[in-house]
Amino acid sequence: MREPVYYSGSAQFFDTHAHIYDRRFETCNTNTEDILQRCRASGVTSVLIPADSEETSRIAVEMANKYDGCEGVTLYASVGVHPHEAKTYTDDTEKYLRSCLESRKEQKIRALGEIGLDYYYDLSERSVQRDVFARQLELAYEYDIPIILHERDATGDCLDILRRFYREGRLRGVPGVCHCCSCSLEASQELIKMGFYIGFDGPLTFKNNKKTPEVALNTPWDRIVIETDSPYLTPEPNRGLINEPCHVAFVCARLAEIKGVTIDEAAQITYDNGKKLYGVN
Repeated sequence: MREPVYYSGSAQFFDTHAHIYDRRFETCNTNTEDILQRCRASGVTSVLIPADSEETSRIAVEMANKYDGCEGVTLYASVGVHPHEAKTYTDDTEKYLRSCLESRKEQKIRALGEIGLDYYYDLSERSVQRDVFARQLELAYEYDIPIILHERDATGDCLDILRRFYREGRLRGVPGVCHCCSCSLEASQELIKMGFYIGFDGPLTFKNNKKTPEVALNTPWDRIVIETDSPYLTPEPNRGLINEPCHVAFVCARLAEIKGVTIDEAAQITYDNGKKLYGVN
């Protein structure tokens, strides 16, 4: 197996979306300390660990508190139920999420997510996905916390639900981030007008991807964050290997190229944006 390439510059990065609890890391004998050590060596000083189910919500919160500061990396967590897992959402699930959100500051919880719609895999019935998405949007507004929006092949229905909440004044001024944005330029611009940040991941670096660079070019700097979605969506030049937060530098480098700035400038802007989005110092 070829060796991964690591960033060796002096920039500081915030990976705003990394599932570092994922079992795929076990297949390559990588533990959390290893991941965080490579983070620090590559300039990644902050990482948000997102959840996709009640189970991973518990794990994300536990990891963010247990490993916070390990290797000099600051960790945060989110809680929430992904559209794939919408079929598992019950009143008890909502009760658990409420308990997390009520103590969010103490538990380092900074977002509700991933939530949204995914019609590509349809692992939960679409009507169930829409209902669970709306219920969690209600929670986000009630507890005044940003969401991590997951949307795949469901742009129309997703925007319809968000538009309704927006019209009714039930979205925060900054509703959250469109994670791993894969929608059209037009859809991304509408999300930005609603107040969303746009998250860019490994696909931004893929040579055959024309749409995402266009979205990045037209997204204002103050609405951009960078992510890895580890262990998925590994960017070039490490595509094909297990993804880690330390690879977020390559997403940033491609973003800097598209925007015509240095990687240090892009890193600083996206780092500050991540802190603003999640309300951290």
